[in-house]
Amino acid sequence: MVSALSKAFGQLSDPASRRVIWLTLTLSAGLLMLVWALAAWGLSAGAAGLQSWLGVEGFWAGLLEWLVGLGGFVALLFASAILFPGVAAGIISGLFIDKVCQAVEARHYPDLPPAREQPFGEAVGDGLKLLTVTVGLNLLLLPLYLIAAPLAPFVFFGVNGYLFGREYFEMIAVRRTASNQVRDLRQQNGGKVFFAGLVIALLMWIPIFNIIVPLVAAAFMLHVFEGLRRKSVGASVPSPA
Repeated sequence: MVSALSKAFGQLSDPASRRVIWLTLTLSAGLLMLVWALAAWGLSAGAAGLQSWLGVEGFWAGLLEWLVGLGGFVALLFASAILFPGVAAGIISGLFIDKVCQAVEARHYPDLPPAREQPFGEAVGDGLKLLTVTVGLNLLLLPLYLIAAPLAPFVFFGVNGYLFGREYFEMIAVRRTASNQVRDLRQQNGGKVFFAGLVIALLMWIPIFNIIVPLVAAAFMLHVFEGLRRKSVGASVPSPA
């Protein structure tokens, strides 16, 4: 697992990965700015509406606007930390996961034949599934995060570790394995897949760096998958190039 993670980080220096990294940085930064701009507009409109409804003016109107802005900013920071990893992972993985896998395989697994060509719609669908599942479940768990704050980190990383492990493993594995075999291989190695997902969830929590974590996650999970797949057929994983 440590070797797989080390090779995944090493992939960032690969020339074949640089274009994807810059595209990812641009897309993620644009997405984040759009979310914050919409939130700022919504808070401003909400504060104005609240002032009108309460009929406050002058000092009290300014104080109310400041309180709404502060509360909204704190809520936005919290929501971004909880939801942005899932949004970034879903969108970026859906668009770029195949390019990342091709670069990793060319460098570390040159013996592999070409993978099944995944239609663009299928790749985007897999990304949207990851986005929907992770964001949706975290929204449902948001009250629990607030009510049971001391337990929130354990719940958050446990749930997201399972989700990221399952979804990334299946997105990677389906390129070379039939759907029913993917499920069997994942279930037979549930502990390792969950631990790999937990590593991804922890990396997603690192501010700024989490923008490119979906790329690292894809490369990392590909190494995990190849190790498990080759072990299941009695073959050894080749050494990195």
